[in-house]
Amino acid sequence: MPLISLSQACLAFGHVPLLDRADFQLDAGERVALIGRNGSGKSSLLAALAGSGHLDDGVVWHQPGLRLAYVPQEPELDGDQNVFEAVVAGMGAATRLIAEWHTVSHRLAEPDADHDTLLEQLNRLQHELEALGAWSAASQAERAIERVGLDADARVGTLSGGQKKRLALARALASEPQVLLLDEPTNHLDLGAIEWLEELLLGSGMSLLFVTHDRRFLDRLATRIVELDRGILSSFPGSFATYQARKAEMLRDEALQNARFDKFLAQEEVWIRKGVEARRTRNEGRVLRLEALRRERAARRERLGSARLALDAGEKSGQLVAELANVNKAFDDKTVVRDFSVRIMRGDRIGLIGPNGAGKTTLLRLILGELAPDSGTVRLGTRLQAAYFDQFRATLDPEATLSDVISPGSDYVEINGERKHVIGYLGDFLFAPARARSPVKSLSGGERNRLLLARLFARPANALVLDEPTNDLDIETLELLEDLLQGYPGTIFLVSHDRTFLDNVVTQTIAAEGNGIWKEYAGGYEDWLRCRKDAAVAAKAATARSTEPAAGPAKPAGNKLSWKEQRELEVLPDRIAALEAEQARLTGQLADPDLHSGRPEEATRIATRLGGIETELLDLLERWEMLESRGSA
Repeated sequence: MPLISLSQACLAFGHVPLLDRADFQLDAGERVALIGRNGSGKSSLLAALAGSGHLDDGVVWHQPGLRLAYVPQEPELDGDQNVFEAVVAGMGAATRLIAEWHTVSHRLAEPDADHDTLLEQLNRLQHELEALGAWSAASQAERAIERVGLDADARVGTLSGGQKKRLALARALASEPQVLLLDEPTNHLDLGAIEWLEELLLGSGMSLLFVTHDRRFLDRLATRIVELDRGILSSFPGSFATYQARKAEMLRDEALQNARFDKFLAQEEVWIRKGVEARRTRNEGRVLRLEALRRERAARRERLGSARLALDAGEKSGQLVAELANVNKAFDDKTVVRDFSVRIMRGDRIGLIGPNGAGKTTLLRLILGELAPDSGTVRLGTRLQAAYFDQFRATLDPEATLSDVISPGSDYVEINGERKHVIGYLGDFLFAPARARSPVKSLSGGERNRLLLARLFARPANALVLDEPTNDLDIETLELLEDLLQGYPGTIFLVSHDRTFLDNVVTQTIAAEGNGIWKEYAGGYEDWLRCRKDAAVAAKAATARSTEPAAGPAKPAGNKLSWKEQRELEVLPDRIAALEAEQARLTGQLADPDLHSGRPEEATRIATRLGGIETELLDLLERWEMLESRGSA
């Protein structure tokens, strides 16, 4: 029995059908990725399935009693609430009681608390919650907040974009849903948070339907791909790579079928237009068939073409772009860049990796000479023309038309020496001519990103600074952008949490190592990850060598264990399991990007403890292996 089904769904935006008699089914245990072009209707479909959106026609069915949670792309949150209040806000009649219970229980911990009065209040609240059948909801909310690593008492208005995304996830998880609907869940999350979310969802047992442009996230989670294309939902079991091969085959078949149809229609049109003699002899059945063919051709929706992207690299910069030597930068008592040196040459494609708040923007501004270091030197090359892609789209005037954004005061743009009408140029970025005079505020998130790219590429630049350019772009446009950047002769600085995009574009990576330390690595994300793993293995081996006992006479392997050694062998597995559990818990805490920016001393303490756990585990494992070999001899 399905958990959710969609039958004969219809939804139109203006005259364009987003859903055209579409059917869909989600079964228990499935993790389905919903993909499609920007503006194809994915978010509208997700909202309709969640019950917060509408259809023009068709039926959405949920299994009776189904627990479903939905996290939209931009969740609505009350900035005046604390995290706990925001998480329980959707729990109906119990919301006020649960929030009050949380407040009273926290007041009990205060040194001057009136314990008798507060305990009496807690007892009353507990009875009222039990009467509503909602007593477990309070503990569910606390567990959800703990899982996403937030402070229950923090004000929502003070949270970063990534923390707000975590809060929305906590609110969804608090209801312990059977089905979770997620719209672009990786937006605003850094690499550590994305990997944390992947592990959380893989181990949750929930059925998932999610929209994402993150191909690595998609590959790790999806058990099935569903594509929304021209109003139709098509299912592709298996991986994203399997979908790509099957989709290419389907498009080839569709093109051949359309070509045969068009050829036959053209022949019939020639026939109907023949002279008087032909008109006398034509049969009415053939005329009626031609009219039906004309209607079918008029109703056919052509696949939207691919964006045509081109970059104007302008005049070449000097061979040297920037050279930093022993650069330091701090804000108040927080060091963001510590003793950093690097040389960047023309044509380098640099990826910057680090948690939110690590200082990626600060480092970029130092490299480009826009910010002076506290100490150290920055030497800039010559003839550098930089163009910026703004992550938050702050530079887009919502009231301006698309044409004015691209070419204010002119109907033409010049790309690589070629003069082009602004409407034709916008068409290269998949904007229809009728939309050239539309205001920016009418665009979706993905369309605004495409418009920013169009404006960026309309200006000559020999250095591109791209801050999260992949947010909201569909996968096909992402791949076109990758191809374009790979052939760009200038210098690229790329801040991105899209691991596949980093791997496909950058030639070297500058990564935050914590406490203001930055290191340069050859290659992209996977190369950086491999270097970190190799370094961890080498450190573990070095620790093992340093703790080896001095050479001496060894005991015979066949010696029987003493009673004390036998007892030690019995408890060793529990000691190892406890250390591994502590290791996993601390590793999860250390992956929280806000820990490094908000509580650096705590991050240092956790990192030190993790190093100690590694040493203890290695010693215990070696001891366990030795005792087991002797005991079985």
